[in-house]
Amino acid sequence: MRVLITGGAGFLGSHLCDRFLDRGAEVLCVDDLSTGRLRNVEHRITDPRFSFVEADVSVRIPVDGPVDVVAHLASPASPPDYHRRPLETLAVGSRGTENALQFAAAHGARFLLASTSEVYGDPQVHPQEESYWGNVNPIGPRSVYDEAKRYAEALTSAYRRTEGVDTGIVRIFNTYGPRMRPHDGRVVTSFIAQALNGDPLTIYGDGAQTRSFCYVDDLVRGLVAMADSDDPGPTNLGNPDEHTMIELAEFVLRLTGSSSSVEFHPLPQDDPTRRRPSIERARRTLGWAPEIGTEEGLRRCVEYFRTRAADEVAAARAALIGGQMDGAPVARVPVTVPAMRASDTAATV
Repeated sequence: MRVLITGGAGFLGSHLCDRFLDRGAEVLCVDDLSTGRLRNVEHRITDPRFSFVEADVSVRIPVDGPVDVVAHLASPASPPDYHRRPLETLAVGSRGTENALQFAAAHGARFLLASTSEVYGDPQVHPQEESYWGNVNPIGPRSVYDEAKRYAEALTSAYRRTEGVDTGIVRIFNTYGPRMRPHDGRVVTSFIAQALNGDPLTIYGDGAQTRSFCYVDDLVRGLVAMADSDDPGPTNLGNPDEHTMIELAEFVLRLTGSSSSVEFHPLPQDDPTRRRPSIERARRTLGWAPEIGTEEGLRRCVEYFRTRAADEVAAARAALIGGQMDGAPVARVPVTVPAMRASDTAATV
């Protein structure tokens, strides 16, 4: 099997490269390194079944030879990244997706689109099932990512209907684990970096908003299951174990042994207040469900940052304290909470 993975040097993409290589596949990793990092795949560079191609898939995909699977993961995914690169985010969701679809069509390959729970916006239905059309602000600050992914789903569906491309769409809910950047603006990594640095944990809103966190190993199993199937989707992939942001902060403080306080800041515009996937479709069509609980996954993630990414955790301090989270300036008028009650909240995806 020969697999092309766009965004293959990113957090999820690099883990997907590993999974396919471990199964004996040949992997073509394409990434422009705008948000991905070579260090995520450097341990595979000497593998003769692995090839890295630096390219912007919004322009072209410079790959030759047969391909069996095209997994399209290329896109900025964290709020600071897509706020910093709004036009590029729209381009990779539109032109990049079409280039990947045309490539899959030309090679008779299975096409896997990595979409997102952000297509549901700030949902009015809970938990979110695939039949829900969402509640998205098309001109808000998050729209460059939300609408790029919604368009990518529409484009993928059109290629399936009109061109006969074998496509599968997955909607990925909050995923975390090793190789995430501690300064990427997503709540798990932000909390861990802040706790390990002894800095206050920043919560946006009142801390009651919820997310459902899926460990990367579980998520990648779901991606491979979709690639192996002929299911068109869309199919939710995520862990239905729902937590508030305050609960998440408590997990992190306990697992790190940190004495950091907690600060509350204004909730960014259009930030979802509740997020939890219904995964009944994934159970039924893919035989997939997460196996790693939230606390165990967080323990693994903390250990990774403590032992293997200490340099990045320290470097993240300026980014986390200095001014921006989730694309919104941080008001330096904190309300410090010395003691926490049991709950969990996160403001970023």
